[in-house]
Parts: sequence; structure tokens; C-alpha cells
Amino acid sequence: MNTLVKCLLIVLCTASVIVNVVFICLNSKKMTKCSSQLHDALRRKHDNSSLVFADLTEQEYRQVRDYMWNQPDLKISRSALAAPSENFIFLIDLLLPKKADVLRFLDEGGQQPMRKAVVVVFYGSLAHIKEYAVGPLPNPTHHEDITLKKYKTDLPITARPVTIGEYALLFKFLYEEVYLKLRKVLEESFGVTDNKRLMPFEGMPRGVQSGDRQTWISFFRDFSGMYIHPVGFEVLINHRSTNSSAWTIEKLLYNGQYFQSVEEFKGKYEAGSVNKIVYKSILNYASLEPRVKPTGLGPQQHYIQGQRFSVKNNQVLYLDWSFAFGLSSLTGMRVFDIRFKGERIVYELSVQEAMSVYGSVTPGMMLTKFLDSSIGIGRFAHELVRGIDCPYAAVYVDTFRYIDANAAQRFRNSICIFEHDTGRPLRRHFADFFHNSYGGMPNSALVIRTITAIGNYDYLWDFIFYQSGSVEAKVHATGYISSSFKIDGSLKYGHQVAENTIGNIHTHFINFKVDLDVLGVKNVFQTKDMTFEEVSLPWLTGRKAKVPRLVEGQLKTEKEAALRYGTKIPRYLHIASNQTNRWGHQRSYRLQVVSFTGEHLPESEPEEKSMSWARYKVAITKYKEEELTSSSLYSQNNMWSPAVDFSQFIDDDESIENEDLVAWVTTGFLHIPHAEDIPNTVTVGNGGGVILRPHNYFSEDPSIHSPDAAYIHPESPRSCDKNRLACLDQETCSATLPPFTFHGFEEVMKFEE
Repeated sequence: MNTLVKCLLIVLCTASVIVNVVFICLNSKKMTKCSSQLHDALRRKHDNSSLVFADLTEQEYRQVRDYMWNQPDLKISRSALAAPSENFIFLIDLLLPKKADVLRFLDEGGQQPMRKAVVVVFYGSLAHIKEYAVGPLPNPTHHEDITLKKYKTDLPITARPVTIGEYALLFKFLYEEVYLKLRKVLEESFGVTDNKRLMPFEGMPRGVQSGDRQTWISFFRDFSGMYIHPVGFEVLINHRSTNSSAWTIEKLLYNGQYFQSVEEFKGKYEAGSVNKIVYKSILNYASLEPRVKPTGLGPQQHYIQGQRFSVKNNQVLYLDWSFAFGLSSLTGMRVFDIRFKGERIVYELSVQEAMSVYGSVTPGMMLTKFLDSSIGIGRFAHELVRGIDCPYAAVYVDTFRYIDANAAQRFRNSICIFEHDTGRPLRRHFADFFHNSYGGMPNSALVIRTITAIGNYDYLWDFIFYQSGSVEAKVHATGYISSSFKIDGSLKYGHQVAENTIGNIHTHFINFKVDLDVLGVKNVFQTKDMTFEEVSLPWLTGRKAKVPRLVEGQLKTEKEAALRYGTKIPRYLHIASNQTNRWGHQRSYRLQVVSFTGEHLPESEPEEKSMSWARYKVAITKYKEEELTSSSLYSQNNMWSPAVDFSQFIDDDESIENEDLVAWVTTGFLHIPHAEDIPNTVTVGNGGGVILRPHNYFSEDPSIHSPDAAYIHPESPRSCDKNRLACLDQETCSATLPPFTFHGFEEVMKFEE
């Protein structure tokens, strides 16, 4: 009996399964299907062309280092903490091939350019710096001294940045010459003990003329976010000699009073002739630890049907876009060979320099002018925090760098790439009159980002690719402000932001290189603006009106095209080709600069030569292999005779008509610190950038061909055929997405009953 029942149940279950399968098959066309598969959104396939711009690999760094170490005549130290008196490799980086060779390879099927590295060697024993081209890679066999060819001058050893080895000696010097000799003073004034020291922060440049190497060191409490905890104590160290035993303390500042030596300060302090600072324990108002418990997650981005972009090696493909990317240790983020619909628009878009000029009544900030590429903008691109620095679902890329070390270092997840909806439509129109309809498109764009934390400041670097054919290079600043101890006269140079703490006024200037190739390398520089013109009204005798009129021009030389801040600049700036669109207008790309800079350092100041690029909002020059960067590794520490003086790019005043043109764009903002910069400066409003926008380049907006476009008609407001979002909740089978609804046509104007 039991066996018969079991058999019957099996037969019934089997029949039920068969019936259900048949039913599903017959009705599959009528049922909603959930899809998680990405439709093929890429317009091209990956290739290896981008590798011509690829950063050096870990293996290549090692091969170049070992080759240089093994050259007996160079006598290069292998120490990770080489002393200033030794010869050692400071930097290994990719030596970019000549543009003409790259274009022959990319566009004409020519031979791939030889891959080489540039190696910077500090010769402490010989008191000079050399740069070498080393190649070919992999397995280099030769090196060439390119210093004079590149800079037209010798590089003195005093122009070098301070290295880790030199910092180690400076910290030892401070301990022996300051901490030990002023133990009582530091304990009474700042709470210094054997287990609790002050934190040093250096001002730059290191002196007032070429050859100087004297650094003001300001001291701060030993807190996280130390930069806004000044204590009112500063010392000037002369470390010009490569022999640390010859270093000296030249001056001291304590609570606004200067002293010529440690001994003088100590004696006057003990004699009671100094206005003493009395140590007081305080809470760390600079801490970034959360002050409330988390209550839940904010909005998160995810790709419902998978990514619409692809990353392979150093190449990114996104809808109609393709480009190569890299990260220079000195200048940071850069992209190459940017193409839209297969046409190259930009050969190189890169960060060049980040500069700040400070004001203060105290010496540590009084002369400070930071040039970050001399410290290394890309050098400090650390791992990005998933979900905060970049969207959680972004693609993260590791980078390798060899700078101020004896081996290449891996920086995990230091670049992120993601597509996101900006939250506002790229374009839209609701037709209230007559032909009622809605047409629109979300503004989904691709972002490649890195963030560099250089001392107190963090810079967010974004290159953004829009479906309208525009590209944007953008920077935002966050991190900590620099501060000084409040003394008489301090409030002329900033606001008080905490007890005895002044947030010092400063500028931020950022320089980008924009090597646009609009339909080739024969371009011109055009300007457009408006004026009001008085015209007669043809239908009313004697009546006139002021009417806006288009004003167009073309600048012919580099001096004409050096557009200074503080002068009237045409509002439309174009790199244009000699080809026309279907309407007869020259196809061009517009440079639209978003900037809120303060005043540039007066040219009468001797340090200005090292930052002469900041004179110009936009400067257009003819492409030259000798003019590849607007600044250099040596600008910070030899401001008075810089290895690269950008103004000389313009002084030769070459023709820019039908030439390969480069735009040097300067943006930034003035920062007057305020109470809301405590504990941390926010990115909102603190930034700038440049947008490259097509201007008559196309015959219509290219985004009209985007699969993201939507169209809604009153007769079928929920149709999925022309609006994929209408079926989003069904396609994704999401229980959290509300169904798509649209009732906009119910309120339109009606001109008849």
C-alpha cells in the first residue's frame, strides 16, 4: 500500500512539473523577464596602443635601478637612507616618447617608440644633480646624460628637495640641538617630555636667494591634525652643507620674540625677560574621529546591469570614449590619446603644478610658497577608501612608484574609475505648448580620480568624460589648513579659528596642460565674445536699439595668446581646426575655465620666476619637445634661478597659426580660513578646473545618439520602447524600486475645450 502511494505521488509531482514547464514556455513572451546582463555598450575593443604611455612596471623599475647601480663610474649608493653627501637615485619615472614618434605609431602604423626611463641622481659628493635617459626597456643597456639638453643649465645640489635621509638627519639635529638643550623650556611651555615631543612642519622656500638652504621649522602639538595646533615656537636651520656636522641654528622665535641662538634664548628665558607661554592641556579639536554613532548608510551607487566601461592595462573604454592613463610621481594624474567616436581630441591632459602662497606675521609662514610637484604630487597618491573617496562599486587600480627610496613601492587602489549619474539631466525639455511630450537624458559620466595628500592638504583630481563629447579636468581641496600661533599683528593675515590659532590666508593655483589636437595637429586659436551694437529698427523710422552682436578673433602669436589674470579676456576661447561642420563653421573645442583665484605674486618678487605660469589664465604655445612641463622638480628649492621658467615659453613669441598647439590653463581659488575649516576643510566651493567643450565640432549634440536618452508621449507615458526607466523596477526585479509613473501631461495648457 505504501509503495503504491509513493509511486502515485511521484507520478503526480512529475506531471505537475511538466505542466508548469510547458505553461512557462508558452507564456514566456508575455511575462516580464529580470535582466542582470549588460548590453554591449562599448564602441570599440581593447588594444595595446595605450602601452606607449604606460607607467613603468615594478620589474622595469628594478631593471633600471640595477643597471644604474651597476655602473662603476657613477658610484651610486644603494642605501634606503642615503646621506646628503652620498650619490643616490632619487627618482625613476617613465620618459615619455616624442609626440611625433607616438603619432606615427598610433596613426600611420609606424614602429613603436623605444621605451625609456628618466633617472634623477643627486650627486652629494660632487654637489650637482644629473638626469639620465636609460633604455631600452626592458633590460636597459645604455644611459645618456640629458641634463643640459633638458634644462640648458647645470643643476646645483642645493636645488634638490629634502630627502628621507636628510629628514632623518634633521630630526636628529633638532633632538640634539633643541630638545636636549631646551628641555626645561619645552616642558614648561609645551608639555614636552621624554615620551611627548613637538611635531615639526617646514616652510618653503629655504632661503631668499640661489644657493640658500635655510629652513624655518614651526612646531605643533603632537596630535592627529597637528597642523592646526601651533605652539608659538619656530627655529631657523641652516643645512646648506651636505655634511650634517656643519649644520647650525641661525634664529629662534618664541611667542613673537626673536633670538640669535639657543643659548641667548635659554639665558633670557631663565632670567625672566621673556613673555613665557604656559602649557595647558587641551582636547584635540583637530581629530576626525566621528562624534556621533553611525545611524545607517547614505545613498550608494551600483551598476544594475553591470559596468558600461572597461579597464585593461592603462586603457579605458567607455561608450564612445577611449583613453590611456598614467600617474607621474612628480605631477600626478595624466591621460593621453583621448578619443571620441574614434577621433583624437586630446593628445595629453595632465596636472602640471599646484602652488600656494601664504601670508603671516611669523617666519614659518611669512615666506612660504609651496610648489607641490617639487615634493611630488603623484608621490602621495595613497589608497582610496572604498565608498568615501570613490563610490563603493568603482574599479580600483594599483600604481607603482620609485621616488626617494631604493625600490619601487606599490600603492594599492590609488586610482579609481567609475561611471555615475551626476543627479541632474544632461539635457531635457517638457513641451507644454502644442506638441506635448517630454525628452530628456540623465547626465551619466565617467570619472577617473586620484587623491594626493601632500602634507596638510588633500587634493582630489578628477578627469570627467561626458556623453556630450566634453571633457573636464577638476580639482578640489580638502585636508587641514596651515596655521600659526596668534601674536600681535596676526589678524592682518587671517582669522582666529581656535585658541591662539590663526588660519593663514593663502592662494591655491593649479596648472593643467591641455594638448588639444582638433582633427590633427594643425590648429589655430580663436576667441569669441559679445558687444552691444546700436541698430535701426527697420519697421520703425528713427527708432534704434542696442543688440548683442558676436565678436570673433584669431590670435596669431604666443604673446598675443598669453591671457593674463586681471585683464579683460574673451569669454570663449577655442582651439580650432581648418575643417568645417555641415553649417560651414570651423570645428573646434572650447576651453572654459572655472576659477576663483586670488592675486598672483607680483613679478617684482624674485621667487615669481618659478611660478610664472600662474600669471596666465590661459596661455597658448606651439608644441615643442623642449617645453613639455611648466614647472620642475627643482623649482621649490631654487625659486630664484628655476630650471624651468614658463615665461620663456612665451618670450620667443612664435607663430600659433596652423601649428600643433598646447594650452596651459591655470585655475584655483583664494582661501581665507574661517571657523568652519576646523577641524577639516570641506571640498564644497574649494576648487576649480577647465572644461573642454565641443563648439561646432559636431553638426548636432552627439548625446542624441546615446542609449540613455528617453522620450515620453501622452499616448504611452509608460512605454519602455523609448524610455528604459519605465520598466526599471520590472527588469531588475527590485522590491525597493518604486514603479515608474508620469502624469506631467495632465497639467499642460489647453487652448480649446
